[in-house]
Amino acid sequence: MRKGAKRKASQKEEAKPQAQQQESKKATSQAKRVKASKSETEPEYFEDKRNLEDLWKEVFPVGTEWDQLDAVYQFNWNFSNLEEAFEEDGKLYGKKVYLFGCTEPQLVSFKGESKVICIPVVVAVVSPFPPSDKIGINSVQREAEEIIPMKQMKMDWVPYIPLEDRDSQVDRLKSQIYILRCTQRRAALKHLKIDRLKKYEYCLPYFYQPFKEDELEQSTEVQIIFPVEPKPIFCEFDWELDELEEFTDKLIQEEELAEDQKDAFKEFVKEKVREAKKANREAREARKKALEEMTEESKVAFENMRFYKFYPVQTPDSPDVSSVKAPFINRYYGKAHEIL
Repeated sequence: MRKGAKRKASQKEEAKPQAQQQESKKATSQAKRVKASKSETEPEYFEDKRNLEDLWKEVFPVGTEWDQLDAVYQFNWNFSNLEEAFEEDGKLYGKKVYLFGCTEPQLVSFKGESKVICIPVVVAVVSPFPPSDKIGINSVQREAEEIIPMKQMKMDWVPYIPLEDRDSQVDRLKSQIYILRCTQRRAALKHLKIDRLKKYEYCLPYFYQPFKEDELEQSTEVQIIFPVEPKPIFCEFDWELDELEEFTDKLIQEEELAEDQKDAFKEFVKEKVREAKKANREAREARKKALEEMTEESKVAFENMRFYKFYPVQTPDSPDVSSVKAPFINRYYGKAHEIL
């Protein structure tokens, strides 16, 4: 019976008009072509992430105001120059490197419009040991500079794990890249006191080079902020170039200082000069002692230490910063050996 059913179906197919069969085949062929064409456009290919692509983002931008952090990442900055430096024949290839970040507000042009933008910068320190475990806190608003342990500001050097190694056990990896990380949660900022909050904005990565005399040790100037009413007197006094009596009389002539405040002002300046000279003397003695106690290995390490300053490379998605590149890092590190 099944055979009969097959025969009937076959005979029925043969009975169809030839034009109708051709039309049916044509429709089927078109359907197949449409289906094949659709399947060809379906695959989507995503570019593989580079192994060090997020390195610059993982480095904390020290000294950047908290409310400016989002603005730093508003552009798709590209630090492929930093990534390439770790490749074979690159400047950082096979070396132990410590990285910290900072930002530089600069007036640059982007898509025909000039505006001030916080440019992210990454500083690479080639060294066999951490360049410092301290942070400097200083600004024109603060009376005195502070040098404190990084950990007081929830900062520390931590190993950077490249993307391809993130499934590995961290303790088995021998990392050559260390980054300055801050664990202060932004969500908890509202609970911090204003002074504590402001400290983050005045932070500078600290570095002490025992072979180089500090600028403050060489300086003969003191910053004077004399507290008088109706407003304090701000000035600089150079104990080698300025004569105190003449300096004070000039302030009186310019009506910056009252005649009856002359003696008090002179004593105030003398005290500031004594403090500055003492600080310079102690700094020189500390540097001399540090050199005497330093091992030969450490001396060689300090002499061979190198600083590289990386700016983002130009792309269609980010401003061109080539005209504002500068070698200066900060007052502790001085200038970079090379800018990239």
